[in-house]
Amino acid sequence: MVESVGVLSRIWRFIRSAPLTYLWLIILAYTTAVAHDVNPHRLHHILVHRSTNLHHLDTNPIKVLIESLLWIDGRYWLPYLVMFTIFLAPAERWLGSLRWLLVGLAAHVGATYLSEGWLYWQIVRGAAPQSMENVPDIGVSYFAVGLVAVLSYHIARPWRWGYVAAVLLTFIVGLAWQPGFTALGHLCAVLIGLCCYPLTRGRGAPWNPRPSRASVTGSCSPP
Repeated sequence: MVESVGVLSRIWRFIRSAPLTYLWLIILAYTTAVAHDVNPHRLHHILVHRSTNLHHLDTNPIKVLIESLLWIDGRYWLPYLVMFTIFLAPAERWLGSLRWLLVGLAAHVGATYLSEGWLYWQIVRGAAPQSMENVPDIGVSYFAVGLVAVLSYHIARPWRWGYVAAVLLTFIVGLAWQPGFTALGHLCAVLIGLCCYPLTRGRGAPWNPRPSRASVTGSCSPP
């Protein structure tokens, strides 16, 4: 019983150390429940009106940039709980809530405008239909991907370079496999996250997956 209380206490401390991450997850859980409760036509109407498509970015950008972060592109919330706990919560604990928010918003806004700008260019040159101006574009992924990328600066060299390579390769392959403005937006979010290095300064020593020999020797030496 005491051990169970200890585990729950550690979980609660972890959640409290990343308040914005888990508050956001609670909101997403609510909107996902709403999405399960309405019929597909009504859900499509809800998502389209909160979409960061070209039409809404032209007419009401701030509203849709905020509201698009409150819904997920799909009906399954559990994968977001896993992703947020593995990546976003550690990023918030490390950066602090304000810097975490700045990095995420920079990735969300920047990747949205870059990807939708590319889509607009495709429409102008006739490579995409005019109807793409109203295509649904919603979800938390650009915000999250930017934080996944910036988390690389929390990892000590040389492990950092393997992490960066894995993140870049994941989204480059995604863009090559299924070209489109969403995949392009994900890659842009990665690059924006990597450009946020100045916001990581002064956040403590990077995490080393393999402690140095000196620290191991020190910890093993008798008192």
